[in-house]
Amino acid sequence: MENILRPLQDKFNIIYHNKKAFFGFIVLSIYILTAIFGPLIVHLDMTTDYLNRFQVPSFLHWLGTDYAGRDTFAQIVHGSTDVMLISFSAAIIGTFLAILMGFLAGLNGGKIDTFIMQITDIFLTLPRFPIMAIFAGLFSIKDPISFGLLLGIFEWPSLARALRNQILSLKNKEFIEVCFIMNMPLRHIMFNELFPNMIPFIAVNFINMAKGAITASVGIMLLGIVPLSSTNWGMMLNLATTQTGAIYIPNAYAYLLSPIFFIVLFQFSLISFASGVEELFDPRLR
Repeated sequence: MENILRPLQDKFNIIYHNKKAFFGFIVLSIYILTAIFGPLIVHLDMTTDYLNRFQVPSFLHWLGTDYAGRDTFAQIVHGSTDVMLISFSAAIIGTFLAILMGFLAGLNGGKIDTFIMQITDIFLTLPRFPIMAIFAGLFSIKDPISFGLLLGIFEWPSLARALRNQILSLKNKEFIEVCFIMNMPLRHIMFNELFPNMIPFIAVNFINMAKGAITASVGIMLLGIVPLSSTNWGMMLNLATTQTGAIYIPNAYAYLLSPIFFIVLFQFSLISFASGVEELFDPRLR
């Protein structure tokens, strides 16, 4: 048992001694635990109570109430699940596509490399946010995972190009040339020889994709293109700024600023944690 726990403890110590990364790890863990267990613990009552609309924070309502007198804190907790699903599903599909395209282009070369890089260049030159907004409207996105997958389709090109360039440089190394001389399967070369050398870079980009997905999703929901649950933080901003007039009501500052604060804190935690991820996987940086 000790042999199993020892590597985990060593990795935790690396994060712990990087104070910025440890802060990001703690905050990110709180977000994930809130998304998983928060809706089971915090009761959400969406019954309208207009007599208590736009209440300021109090012991009864920690973050005040919204335009219909409903508790803002409960909505933040329940909306965290959507935010996590959008963020990480986008990062997963974006990273998967980047690894697939980057490895195919770098290992095969020739026409396959040229074709994939031409597609990559097209995606890199597209104005991503308007295109994502148009596709989100065309496909009538109504659940967070589908939304995240759509965003992830536009997240992969930069990482794919970087992986392809790294593979081209590693292909000239002796240990890779030996693999080709020995006719080792391409699968072995990809996952046993090349992939371990790129894990730090991939991990950092995974976190950056998650951060970018949140920014894009909030922007699209702020425009009202994707009508997800009213507890989603992006939808809360949409309702506060464009539909309920909360932005013009002084007592509504808590309802307006709460989703902004938690979105910014989530992104900052991702950035902070990313600062220690590369050190976690690459012994040369310790």
